[in-house]
Amino acid sequence: MSVRVLNPNAEVLNKSAALHMTINAAKGLQDVLKTNLGPTGTTKMLVGGSGDIKLTKDGNTLLKEMQIQNPTAIMIARTAVAQDDISGDGTTSTVVFIGELMKQSERCIDEGMHPRVLVDGFEIAKRATLEFLDNFKTPVVMGDEADKEILKMVARTTLRTKLYEGLADQLTDIVVNSVLCIRKPEEGIDLFMVEIMHMRHKFDVDTRLVEGLVLDHGSRHPDMKRRAENCHILTCNVSLEYEKSEINAGFFYSNAEQREAMVIAERRSVDERVKKIIVLKNQVCADNDNNFVIINQKGIDPPSLDLLAREGIIALRRAKRRNMGASQLLP
Repeated sequence: MSVRVLNPNAEVLNKSAALHMTINAAKGLQDVLKTNLGPTGTTKMLVGGSGDIKLTKDGNTLLKEMQIQNPTAIMIARTAVAQDDISGDGTTSTVVFIGELMKQSERCIDEGMHPRVLVDGFEIAKRATLEFLDNFKTPVVMGDEADKEILKMVARTTLRTKLYEGLADQLTDIVVNSVLCIRKPEEGIDLFMVEIMHMRHKFDVDTRLVEGLVLDHGSRHPDMKRRAENCHILTCNVSLEYEKSEINAGFFYSNAEQREAMVIAERRSVDERVKKIIVLKNQVCADNDNNFVIINQKGIDPPSLDLLAREGIIALRRAKRRNMGASQLLP
Protein backbone atom coordinates (compact mmCIF):
# COMPACT_ATOMS: atom_id res chain seq x y z
CA MET A 1 0.00 0.00 0.00
CA SER A 2 1.08 3.59 -0.65
CA VAL A 3 0.79 4.47 3.04
CA ARG A 4 3.26 1.74 3.95
CA VAL A 5 5.70 3.11 1.40
CA LEU A 6 5.53 6.62 2.85
CA ASN A 7 5.57 5.50 6.49
CA PRO A 8 6.38 1.88 7.37
CA ASN A 9 5.22 2.46 10.96
CA ALA A 10 1.79 3.75 9.99
CA GLU A 11 -1.28 1.90 11.26
CA VAL A 12 -3.99 1.25 8.71
CA LEU A 13 -7.55 0.62 9.93
CA ASN A 14 -10.64 -0.26 7.98
CA LYS A 15 -13.75 1.90 8.15
CA SER A 16 -15.36 -0.25 10.82
CA ALA A 17 -12.39 0.03 13.18
CA ALA A 18 -12.10 3.78 12.59
CA LEU A 19 -15.81 4.22 13.31
CA HIS A 20 -15.60 2.29 16.57
CA MET A 21 -12.51 4.29 17.57
CA THR A 22 -14.49 7.50 17.13
CA ILE A 23 -17.39 6.13 19.16
CA ASN A 24 -15.08 4.93 21.93
CA ALA A 25 -13.55 8.42 22.17
CA ALA A 26 -16.99 9.92 22.79
CA LYS A 27 -17.84 7.20 25.31
CA GLY A 28 -14.54 7.70 27.13
CA LEU A 29 -15.13 11.42 27.51
CA GLN A 30 -18.64 10.66 28.73
CA ASP A 31 -17.33 8.27 31.38
CA VAL A 32 -15.03 10.99 32.73
CA LEU A 33 -17.71 13.67 33.10
CA LYS A 34 -20.91 11.76 33.83
CA THR A 35 -19.99 11.18 37.48
CA ASN A 36 -20.00 14.92 38.25
CA LEU A 37 -23.45 15.58 36.77
CA GLY A 38 -26.12 16.87 39.12
CA PRO A 39 -26.11 18.04 42.74
CA THR A 40 -24.69 14.75 44.02
CA GLY A 41 -21.92 14.59 41.43
CA THR A 42 -18.35 13.95 42.47
CA THR A 43 -15.60 16.56 42.43
CA LYS A 44 -12.52 16.05 40.29
CA MET A 45 -8.98 16.96 41.27
CA LEU A 46 -6.78 18.54 38.61
CA VAL A 47 -3.03 18.67 39.21
CA GLY A 48 -1.08 21.06 37.01
CA GLY A 49 2.45 20.67 35.75
CA SER A 50 3.78 22.92 38.49
CA GLY A 51 1.95 20.97 41.19
CA ASP A 52 -0.97 23.35 41.69
CA ILE A 53 -4.20 21.60 42.66
CA LYS A 54 -7.71 22.54 41.55
CA LEU A 55 -10.90 20.90 42.82
CA THR A 56 -13.94 21.33 40.58
CA LYS A 57 -16.98 19.59 39.15
CA ASP A 58 -17.57 22.22 36.47
CA GLY A 59 -17.50 20.57 33.07
CA ASN A 60 -16.26 23.70 31.34
CA THR A 61 -13.22 23.91 33.62
CA LEU A 62 -12.46 20.21 33.25
CA LEU A 63 -12.62 20.29 29.46
CA LYS A 64 -10.35 23.33 29.29
CA GLU A 65 -7.79 21.98 31.75
CA MET A 66 -7.62 18.35 30.60
CA GLN A 67 -5.05 17.32 28.00
CA ILE A 68 -7.23 15.67 25.34
CA GLN A 69 -5.44 13.92 22.46
CA ASN A 70 -8.15 12.20 20.42
CA PRO A 71 -9.46 14.43 17.57
CA THR A 72 -13.07 13.33 18.09
CA ALA A 73 -12.91 14.00 21.82
CA ILE A 74 -11.36 17.41 21.12
CA MET A 75 -14.24 18.28 18.78
CA ILE A 76 -16.82 17.24 21.40
CA ALA A 77 -14.99 19.25 24.07
CA ARG A 78 -15.00 22.36 21.89
CA THR A 79 -18.71 21.92 21.22
CA ALA A 80 -19.43 21.68 24.93
CA VAL A 81 -17.28 24.73 25.72
CA ALA A 82 -19.17 26.69 23.06
CA GLN A 83 -22.39 25.65 24.79
CA ASP A 84 -21.08 27.16 28.02
CA ASP A 85 -20.02 30.38 26.28
CA ILE A 86 -23.51 30.84 24.82
CA SER A 87 -25.77 29.82 27.70
CA GLY A 88 -23.39 29.63 30.67
CA ASP A 89 -24.33 26.06 31.57
CA GLY A 90 -24.89 22.61 30.10
CA THR A 91 -21.29 21.62 29.41
CA THR A 92 -21.41 18.28 31.20
CA SER A 93 -24.92 17.56 29.93
CA THR A 94 -23.77 18.13 26.34
CA VAL A 95 -20.89 15.68 26.66
CA VAL A 96 -23.06 13.04 28.36
CA PHE A 97 -25.80 13.46 25.76
CA ILE A 98 -23.37 13.12 22.84
CA GLY A 99 -21.75 10.09 24.43
CA GLU A 100 -25.14 8.39 24.90
CA LEU A 101 -26.11 9.10 21.29
CA MET A 102 -22.87 7.52 20.11
CA LYS A 103 -23.40 4.53 22.41
CA GLN A 104 -26.87 3.86 21.00
CA SER A 105 -25.59 4.43 17.47
CA GLU A 106 -22.95 1.75 18.00
CA ARG A 107 -25.68 -0.79 18.77
CA CYS A 108 -27.54 0.08 15.57
CA ILE A 109 -24.37 -0.06 13.47
CA ASP A 110 -23.49 -3.49 14.87
CA GLU A 111 -26.93 -4.66 13.76
CA GLY A 112 -26.16 -3.58 10.19
CA MET A 113 -27.71 -0.10 9.97
CA HIS A 114 -25.86 2.37 7.73
CA PRO A 115 -24.47 5.49 9.49
CA ARG A 116 -26.20 7.72 6.92
CA VAL A 117 -29.58 6.46 8.12
CA LEU A 118 -28.62 7.34 11.70
CA VAL A 119 -27.61 10.85 10.65
CA ASP A 120 -30.97 11.35 8.92
CA GLY A 121 -32.71 10.16 12.07
CA PHE A 122 -30.77 12.64 14.20
CA GLU A 123 -31.78 15.46 11.84
CA ILE A 124 -35.45 14.50 12.10
CA ALA A 125 -35.19 14.36 15.89
CA LYS A 126 -33.47 17.76 15.96
CA ARG A 127 -36.22 19.42 13.93
CA ALA A 128 -38.91 17.84 16.10
CA THR A 129 -37.13 19.00 19.28
CA LEU A 130 -36.75 22.58 18.05
CA GLU A 131 -40.42 22.65 17.06
CA PHE A 132 -41.40 21.40 20.50
CA LEU A 133 -39.25 24.04 22.20
CA ASP A 134 -40.81 26.82 20.11
CA ASN A 135 -44.27 25.73 21.20
CA PHE A 136 -43.34 25.00 24.80
CA LYS A 137 -41.22 28.06 25.63
CA THR A 138 -42.60 30.79 27.89
CA PRO A 139 -41.48 34.41 27.38
CA VAL A 140 -40.05 36.15 30.43
CA VAL A 141 -40.70 39.86 30.95
CA MET A 142 -37.86 41.61 32.75
CA GLY A 143 -39.12 43.64 35.68
CA ASP A 144 -42.22 41.55 36.33
CA GLU A 145 -42.15 40.09 39.84
CA ALA A 146 -43.72 36.81 38.71
CA ASP A 147 -41.17 36.38 35.95
CA LYS A 148 -38.40 37.25 38.39
CA GLU A 149 -39.36 34.15 40.35
CA ILE A 150 -38.91 32.12 37.17
CA LEU A 151 -35.42 33.54 36.77
CA LYS A 152 -34.66 32.58 40.37
CA MET A 153 -35.83 29.04 39.72
CA VAL A 154 -33.53 28.78 36.69
CA ALA A 155 -30.58 30.20 38.62
CA ARG A 156 -31.24 27.95 41.63
CA THR A 157 -31.41 24.84 39.44
CA THR A 158 -28.09 25.68 37.82
CA LEU A 159 -26.30 26.66 41.02
CA ARG A 160 -27.32 23.52 42.88
CA THR A 161 -25.43 21.46 40.32
CA LYS A 162 -22.23 23.32 41.22
CA LEU A 163 -22.59 24.22 44.92
CA TYR A 164 -24.11 22.82 48.06
CA GLU A 165 -27.76 23.67 48.68
CA GLY A 166 -27.34 26.36 51.33
CA LEU A 167 -24.84 28.44 49.36
CA ALA A 168 -26.74 27.92 46.10
CA ASP A 169 -29.95 29.28 47.60
CA GLN A 170 -28.09 32.28 49.00
CA LEU A 171 -26.44 33.08 45.67
CA THR A 172 -29.70 32.74 43.73
CA ASP A 173 -30.98 36.20 44.66
CA ILE A 174 -27.51 37.69 44.20
CA VAL A 175 -27.13 36.27 40.69
CA VAL A 176 -30.59 37.33 39.51
CA ASN A 177 -30.35 40.83 40.99
CA SER A 178 -26.87 41.38 39.55
CA VAL A 179 -28.08 40.53 36.04
CA LEU A 180 -31.14 42.75 36.37
CA CYS A 181 -28.92 45.54 37.68
CA ILE A 182 -26.76 45.72 34.53
CA ARG A 183 -29.58 45.03 32.08
CA LYS A 184 -30.44 47.75 29.58
CA PRO A 185 -33.78 47.82 27.73
CA GLU A 186 -33.57 46.68 24.11
CA GLU A 187 -29.92 45.69 24.52
CA GLY A 188 -28.05 42.51 25.28
CA ILE A 189 -26.69 41.75 28.72
CA ASP A 190 -22.95 42.34 29.07
CA LEU A 191 -21.89 39.92 31.80
CA PHE A 192 -18.44 41.53 31.90
CA MET A 193 -20.12 44.37 33.79
CA VAL A 194 -20.49 41.98 36.74
CA GLU A 195 -17.21 41.55 38.58
CA ILE A 196 -16.54 38.83 41.13
CA MET A 197 -14.04 39.85 43.79
CA HIS A 198 -12.46 37.23 46.05
CA MET A 199 -12.04 38.19 49.70
CA ARG A 200 -9.70 35.56 51.11
CA HIS A 201 -10.34 36.63 54.70
CA LYS A 202 -14.08 35.91 54.38
CA PHE A 203 -16.25 32.80 54.06
CA ASP A 204 -18.43 31.79 51.14
CA VAL A 205 -21.60 32.55 53.12
CA ASP A 206 -20.43 36.18 53.45
CA THR A 207 -20.96 36.76 49.73
CA ARG A 208 -23.07 39.83 49.01
CA LEU A 209 -24.09 42.01 46.07
CA VAL A 210 -22.96 45.61 45.80
CA GLU A 211 -25.07 47.55 43.31
CA GLY A 212 -22.33 49.89 42.22
CA LEU A 213 -18.62 49.93 41.46
CA VAL A 214 -16.19 48.17 43.80
CA LEU A 215 -12.49 48.95 43.49
CA ASP A 216 -9.97 46.61 45.04
CA HIS A 217 -7.90 49.46 46.48
CA GLY A 218 -8.46 52.71 48.34
CA SER A 219 -6.78 56.08 48.71
CA ARG A 220 -3.03 56.11 49.28
CA HIS A 221 -2.82 59.20 51.51
CA PRO A 222 -3.57 59.26 55.25
CA ASP A 223 -5.31 62.66 55.06
CA MET A 224 -7.82 61.63 52.40
CA LYS A 225 -11.37 60.76 53.38
CA ARG A 226 -12.39 57.15 53.79
CA ARG A 227 -16.07 57.84 53.16
CA ALA A 228 -17.70 60.42 50.90
CA GLU A 229 -21.21 61.02 49.58
CA ASN A 230 -22.60 63.17 46.75
CA CYS A 231 -19.40 63.03 44.74
CA HIS A 232 -18.23 64.40 41.42
CA ILE A 233 -16.11 61.63 39.87
CA LEU A 234 -13.32 62.38 37.40
CA THR A 235 -12.08 59.36 35.42
CA CYS A 236 -8.80 59.86 33.62
CA ASN A 237 -5.86 58.02 32.14
CA VAL A 238 -3.16 60.58 32.89
CA SER A 239 0.17 59.95 34.56
CA LEU A 240 0.48 62.04 37.71
CA GLU A 241 3.92 60.79 38.66
CA TYR A 242 7.49 61.26 37.54
CA GLU A 243 8.19 58.96 34.59
CA LYS A 244 11.54 57.74 33.47
CA SER A 245 12.54 58.17 29.85
CA GLU A 246 11.56 55.33 27.53
CA ILE A 247 14.89 55.60 25.71
CA ASN A 248 18.44 55.64 26.99
CA ALA A 249 19.27 59.28 27.72
CA GLY A 250 22.04 60.98 29.63
CA PHE A 251 22.03 64.36 31.36
CA PHE A 252 25.18 66.15 32.41
CA TYR A 253 25.47 69.09 34.79
CA SER A 254 28.47 70.95 36.12
CA ASN A 255 27.18 72.08 39.51
CA ALA A 256 24.48 71.44 42.09
CA GLU A 257 22.37 74.39 40.93
CA GLN A 258 21.98 72.90 37.46
CA ARG A 259 20.95 69.56 38.92
CA GLU A 260 18.39 71.25 41.16
CA ALA A 261 17.00 73.19 38.19
CA MET A 262 16.65 69.97 36.20
CA VAL A 263 14.74 68.28 39.03
CA ILE A 264 12.40 71.27 39.33
CA ALA A 265 11.73 71.23 35.58
CA GLU A 266 10.93 67.53 35.63
CA ARG A 267 8.51 68.03 38.51
CA ARG A 268 6.83 71.11 37.03
CA SER A 269 4.93 69.22 34.30
CA VAL A 270 3.34 66.84 36.81
CA ASP A 271 2.44 69.67 39.19
CA GLU A 272 0.75 71.58 36.37
CA ARG A 273 -1.54 68.63 35.67
CA VAL A 274 -2.44 68.36 39.34
CA LYS A 275 -3.15 72.10 39.56
CA LYS A 276 -5.50 71.87 36.56
CA ILE A 277 -7.42 69.13 38.35
CA ILE A 278 -7.63 71.32 41.45
CA VAL A 279 -8.97 74.20 39.33
CA LEU A 280 -11.61 71.88 37.86
CA LYS A 281 -12.61 70.75 41.34
CA ASN A 282 -13.03 74.34 42.50
CA GLN A 283 -15.23 75.08 39.49
CA VAL A 284 -17.64 72.15 39.83
CA CYS A 285 -17.82 72.33 43.63
CA ALA A 286 -18.01 76.10 43.94
CA ASP A 287 -21.78 76.28 44.52
CA ASN A 288 -22.23 73.07 46.52
CA ASP A 289 -20.67 70.93 49.21
CA ASN A 290 -20.17 67.86 47.03
CA ASN A 291 -16.97 65.85 47.22
CA PHE A 292 -14.54 65.35 44.36
CA VAL A 293 -13.06 61.94 43.52
CA ILE A 294 -10.40 61.03 40.96
CA ILE A 295 -10.18 57.52 39.52
CA ASN A 296 -6.97 57.35 37.52
CA GLN A 297 -5.88 54.42 35.41
CA LYS A 298 -2.23 55.38 35.75
CA GLY A 299 -0.11 56.18 38.78
CA ILE A 300 -0.16 59.10 41.22
CA ASP A 301 3.05 59.77 43.16
CA PRO A 302 3.16 60.91 46.83
CA PRO A 303 3.78 64.64 46.09
CA SER A 304 0.73 64.71 43.83
CA LEU A 305 -1.34 62.87 46.42
CA ASP A 306 -0.30 65.43 49.02
CA LEU A 307 -1.44 68.34 46.80
CA LEU A 308 -4.77 66.66 46.15
CA ALA A 309 -5.30 65.82 49.82
CA ARG A 310 -4.81 69.47 50.81
CA GLU A 311 -7.73 70.39 48.55
CA GLY A 312 -9.96 67.65 49.96
CA ILE A 313 -9.79 65.51 46.81
CA ILE A 314 -9.94 61.72 47.07
CA ALA A 315 -7.61 60.05 44.55
CA LEU A 316 -7.57 56.40 43.50
CA ARG A 317 -4.76 55.25 41.26
CA ARG A 318 -4.06 52.31 38.93
CA ALA A 319 -7.71 51.42 38.43
CA LYS A 320 -8.58 48.59 36.06
CA ARG A 321 -9.67 49.39 32.53
CA ARG A 322 -12.99 47.60 33.03
CA ASN A 323 -13.66 49.72 36.12
CA MET A 324 -13.04 52.88 34.13
CA GLY A 325 -15.80 51.97 31.71
CA ALA A 326 -18.20 50.88 34.44
CA SER A 327 -17.68 54.07 36.44
CA GLN A 328 -19.17 56.12 33.60
CA LEU A 329 -22.47 54.25 33.98
CA LEU A 330 -22.95 55.10 37.64
CA PRO A 331 -26.12 57.16 38.27
